[in-house]
Amino acid sequence: MKNYITKIVMIAILIVTFISCKVSKDIETPKDAFPENFRSASVSSDTTSIGDVEWKKFFTEQDIVKLIDSAVTRNNDLQIAQKNIEIAQYRFTQSKWGNVPQVNLFVNASTSNPSDNSFTGLNLSQAIGAKHIDDYSAGASLSWEADIWGKIRNQKKGAYASYLQSSEVKKALQTTIVANVSKGYYNLLMLDAQLEIAKKNVQLNDSTTNIIKLKYDAGQVTSLAVQQSEAQKLTAAQLVPLLEQNIAIQENALSVLTGSFPGAKERNTLLTSITIENNTKIGIPSSVVSRRPDVKSAELALKAANANVGITKADLYPALRITAQGGLNSFETSNWFNIPASLFGTVAGGLTQPIFNNKKVRTQYNIAVAEREKAVLNFRQQVLVAVSEVADAMVKVEKLQQQQTLLQERVKTLQTAIRNANLLFKNGMAEYLEVITAQSNLLQSELELADIKRQQLSANTDLYRALGGGWR
Repeated sequence: MKNYITKIVMIAILIVTFISCKVSKDIETPKDAFPENFRSASVSSDTTSIGDVEWKKFFTEQDIVKLIDSAVTRNNDLQIAQKNIEIAQYRFTQSKWGNVPQVNLFVNASTSNPSDNSFTGLNLSQAIGAKHIDDYSAGASLSWEADIWGKIRNQKKGAYASYLQSSEVKKALQTTIVANVSKGYYNLLMLDAQLEIAKKNVQLNDSTTNIIKLKYDAGQVTSLAVQQSEAQKLTAAQLVPLLEQNIAIQENALSVLTGSFPGAKERNTLLTSITIENNTKIGIPSSVVSRRPDVKSAELALKAANANVGITKADLYPALRITAQGGLNSFETSNWFNIPASLFGTVAGGLTQPIFNNKKVRTQYNIAVAEREKAVLNFRQQVLVAVSEVADAMVKVEKLQQQQTLLQERVKTLQTAIRNANLLFKNGMAEYLEVITAQSNLLQSELELADIKRQQLSANTDLYRALGGGWR
């Protein structure tokens, strides 16, 4: 017994020594993947960013807050992502038991009836005068694989990285949904504004057409003037059902995002009443990894790939497995629980080294290494996309502001031109074509102005999402 204890202690010491070994070296997240600053941004060390702001504080319109809140709660894609998180959590919890010995209870009973002419049958008859053998056992068996090369630890690390990655995937999905809901709402406000512009233009064209008809009756213009004026009115009138169609389609799209059936969406705000905030806090590129869920997900994918390399590398080395079994055994039921006579126990340990399938195992290791290299490249690509999206949103915010300023001046000029053209036309000092042209230009410019406002709001939302905002 003393010798057995000595051997077990020696094996335990050997195992502890081996456990400290690490057969593969992890690749760290590349630090040179980030530029020093965003394009066109002034050099700054300030890490604060609008991406840190909660979406309920970034969007101030109550109608948007209600829609986003409904989307976050009821969107089916987000609920699926939540279930994926739960599945990953179960797998991670399961991985924690990877290095715990497997223990099973057993109760066995067997009987054997050897031939009377067999060696066993003859010996059995001579030994105990019986023609059959009964055997009864009850006990517990133990099986344990020593984590010598860190295989089980890497399985746990990989499961944990996958769990965290599933959470980041949900966050990334939420940032997209929050952005899409807000941009859909802004698009609705733009369509409302354009619908109002189209209706007013129809009324303006109708008034102009009536004046031209009076002049036609007085013989001052030809029928061509009446026809062109009516055609211009119909062009403006055609926009009304088109815009109403687009409004309904946009409301249906928002319904899908918010997890509800198609229906009208409440709007208590006008496009012109929304103030565009000047969001100048963008932080530094290296801080994107802590805010952008997709970048964080790519970083976690690299950690999972590191763990997989460790697992496949460990498969190339010998595996130490220890088994033990103990309990009660007897060939007679009457003596089955006769203790200590019926007690038995066995302990075994062995090393297994792949030989014939070594090529297959090494191939799996090479694939894991290539997958890890691919994960590094994917991380770099995600960073490039993130930084590019921030730069795109920044230039849109800046240039759309300049476009809006110019377009506002154009609209003011055309509004003045409309008034002057009408006065001149009534007094016979301008042609009807000048009035029609001025009205057409004003309609187009006012529609563009509403669209520019929508683009500005969407650009601000894009900047917020690009900086990792929307999942908090």
